[in-house]
Order: sequence, then C-alpha cells, then structure tokens
Amino acid sequence: MKKRVVGYLAIAALVLAACSTTGKKDSSGDTGSGSSTTKQVIEVSTPGELSTLDSGQYSDVNSSDMIGQLTEGLYRTDKDGNPELAIASEKPTVSEDGLSYTFKLRDAKWSNGDEVTAADFVYAYQYVVDPTNASSSSNRMDIFKNASKIRQGQAAVETLGVKAIDKHTLQIDLESPITYLDQILVGTPFMPKNAAFAKEKGKSYGTSAENFVGNGPFKIEGWTGANESWKLVKNKTYWDAANVKLKEIDVQVVKETGTGVNLFETNALDYTTLTDTYAQQYKNNQLAHYVPKALVGYISANQKREVTGNLNVRQAILQAIDKKSFAENILGDGSTALNGFVPSNFAKDPKTGEDFRKENGDLLPFDVKKAQASWAKAKEELGKDQITLELLSSDTASSKKTVEFIQGQLEQNLPGLKVNLKSVPLQNRLDLQTAGDFDLVFGTWTPDYADPINFLEFYDSKGGLNTSGYASATYDQGLEKARTTLANDSEARWQELLALEKQLVETDTAVLPLYQGAVAYLQSERLQNLQIFPFGRTVSYRLASVK
Repeated sequence: MKKRVVGYLAIAALVLAACSTTGKKDSSGDTGSGSSTTKQVIEVSTPGELSTLDSGQYSDVNSSDMIGQLTEGLYRTDKDGNPELAIASEKPTVSEDGLSYTFKLRDAKWSNGDEVTAADFVYAYQYVVDPTNASSSSNRMDIFKNASKIRQGQAAVETLGVKAIDKHTLQIDLESPITYLDQILVGTPFMPKNAAFAKEKGKSYGTSAENFVGNGPFKIEGWTGANESWKLVKNKTYWDAANVKLKEIDVQVVKETGTGVNLFETNALDYTTLTDTYAQQYKNNQLAHYVPKALVGYISANQKREVTGNLNVRQAILQAIDKKSFAENILGDGSTALNGFVPSNFAKDPKTGEDFRKENGDLLPFDVKKAQASWAKAKEELGKDQITLELLSSDTASSKKTVEFIQGQLEQNLPGLKVNLKSVPLQNRLDLQTAGDFDLVFGTWTPDYADPINFLEFYDSKGGLNTSGYASATYDQGLEKARTTLANDSEARWQELLALEKQLVETDTAVLPLYQGAVAYLQSERLQNLQIFPFGRTVSYRLASVK
C-alpha cells in the first residue's frame, strides 16, 4: 500500500484540479489492490501525524483517534454514540452519597497476552495526575478525590481516589457526585496502561509501535514514531474480537485535501476527510457525509509577551476577523462562526432547556470599528505604531488555509500590523506551544463529554493544556466551584459556567474563538458501519466492515 500511495501522491499533485465529483467505485467494489469485496481490508487517511500513543501525553485529535482504535477503558461508545460497558463487565455499584463507584472488570487481555487488571487503571490515572509527568490532561483527573491537591503538589499521588481492591475490582472515589461519569470515562485520558510494560519502557512508552501495547480492537504495526504510514491489524486478544470484522486498516497521513480526494477517486482510499472547496464541491455526492461536531477552532495568545499580553491587542484581533466569511467560504464543510468558546447544540440549561451558546449570546463578534478602536488603544499603551506578530500553526492544509485567512484579515483591518506565518508539523507546533515559543497559535479543541466545563477548564491556570500564560484566581475558583460545591445544584452551576465563559472570552479575552467545526468526509460504497463521533475522538473502525 505504501508504494502505491507514494505513487498516487506524485500523480495527485498534478491532477488536483481534475478531480471528479462522481465518486463512483467500480462495480466490484474493489479498492484498487486486487482484493475481493469480502476481504476485510480498508485503506484510510488521517490529516496529520501521530505525536504519541501515550494516553497520558497526547494533546491532539489525530493521536487520540489512533489511541482509541488500540485501547479501551471502562466504557466505550456504542453504535448510537452512547457510553456502554467495555472493560467494566457490569454496571458499577454506587454509594448512597454518589461519591464512590466500584467496578468489576471483565477477563480482558493486553495485546502482548498480559491480563488487564485494576492496577493498570490505577497506574494510568496516577500517571496523568502526577505533576512530574506534565500531562496536558492532568486537570481532567480533578473529578477524582484529591486530584487537584496532587496536581498542585499538596498531596501524594498515592492518595488519588482510585484504587485496586483486587485484580478485577476497581474503586473510584469522586470529589463530588457526577451524573455523567460514564461519558467522562470514555475519554482518552481515562484509558488504562499495561503498568508493567509502561514502567519498563519509561519515557519511550508510546513513541513507536514497538513501545506500545493496547487492549482494544486493533494493534498498530509499522509506526516508527516519525513515519507517515502504518497499519492497524485486528487484535485477536481483544475481549470482543468476535465482533470486529476488519482484519487490516492501512493508514496514510494525507495533509492536503486534494491529494486525499484524488486517492479516493482512484480507489486508493476508502475514507478521507474533506475541507474547504472540496467539501463544497461534494455537497450533492452520495459518498460525501457531513456531521456537525463540537470542535472549536481558536487562537491562543501568549500572555507572557509584551504585545500579546495586552488585553486591547487580543480584543482587537478577535473582533477583526470575519468568522462567518471564513466558515462559509474557506472551510465550507458545514462549520459555522463561533462567538464564544462553548459551541452550539452541545449543552442545555437544566432548568429552561435553552442552548448554552444561545443563552450566553455572542461574545466579541466581528466588528471592524470596535476592533480598530481597541487596536488604537493598544498601540498607545504599547508606545508602538508598527507591530509584527508571528502566528503559529500545524502544516496541515486546513490549518494553513486558516492562518492565511487570519493573516489577511488582521493586516487589512488593523493598521500597522504585520503577521508572519509559521506552519510546522503538528508535534513541532505542540512542542513550541508547550515551551511558550509563540505570539499567537491556531489550534482546535474537541471535548470528550457534553458539559461546558470540558471547554472552560482548558484555561485552568494549572491545566496542562493552558499554554497561554493566562492565570486568574477568580476563574480558577469558579471552575473549582463548578466541579465541587455546585455539583448538586445544577442551575447554580449552570449560571457559574455562563459567567466563566464571559470572563474567559469577553472580559479577559484569554481565548480567541473562531469557528465550530464539522466533519466532512468521503466514504466508499463498500465500507459500512463506520463510526463518526460528534465530540471526543473523530472516528472508530471497531464496528466497520467491508460489504
């Protein structure tokens, strides 16, 4: 497959403009590899590289998607998108106060034959919360007793509210009752790790196929840590292997949408994503699918730098970008302008049923006059008339189109501003972002469960994902109240979350939201039962098969 795809890549660069809109496969349903319709092998693309297979170290959707093919937690997502029991063999026993959950684990194996035990969950969760590991998901563990104290160095890791009662019994103690715990535990940071294997590998764990073992539907082969193609093969030790139909999935990183489209049209791919003009071009094609997603595209500003640390600079930038034009004319995949950090059709007021986004309104929407007024104040405060900023992004096609649009808008609408673009491979972008080596950075965030706090805690001052330098005691305290003292007062908690978003976007402008995403993709006629998720991971091949 790799040689064939490389050949197509060279051809695709010459024929992008000639891609067909028919999307028809030949009558046999053949993928171009000479396989029959009953051969359970598919070929798919992913829009970016893998950065890691470590569920405690990932911070991008592409890596999370792959981890989700290879590993399974207490719950998994069923065909309707709802949590269902996975490694947990039965519904947990819950204490009367709703703070303690006891799970019985099924007889499951790791891909190397080791038994999956309660200790593997304890090890994985302790790893994420341990501040010495600098996990970007560390604040996600705050649902567990003592997690926040551990993250802040005020308690030992061993005091985390997760313990192995015996080999197949796991007890979870929460800081406060949570009615949607099953949704949370589907998330990637809550996957178990083979403790013995991970300890043996140390920092090399998850950096290549050889340095990883999973307990999910598939195993990974051929990923060295730096290459852009690999295979997923059926994991025969998976507890539910009898219901996994696919034998092999050949994965190729395809950063340019046009290349993916041409590979699909020439039967070299069974699944590839669509963006910008291609998403618009395929609107009426029966092989094209469009799924709204709770993904948010945003700009983060480095508040530790003089210019981007200025509030008026950030507010000017946010209001100088025509988000509607961008979503409709550049992305064109069903994405919409977003004037807030919590997306539409994601969470509803527990009292009135009103959508969070609608209830909180538009926060600092596109307004050139207001943008220019803030910009004038900023230049006066900074004592500068000419300002140059660097905008960092990954080098995927959609990311590059996004930052090019932003560059044009800012230079057009904010006099005296020059924006230089820096597009690098995803892992490089993440490394630069973590090191604080940026002025502005474009990224996307997809939640793991349907609660506004999953977006808002992104800017927790002690959260691993907050690389902006934003720190507000008031904001942190509000998050903590929403997690704990207000947990049983749904309406008061809701009002707190509304206020927190206004502080984050409108008052402090710590994040500059751009758009709410959608997943647009092409799927071959022979591929069926592909799972595309509205939030969390993007895609799952567990239930997929070839007709």
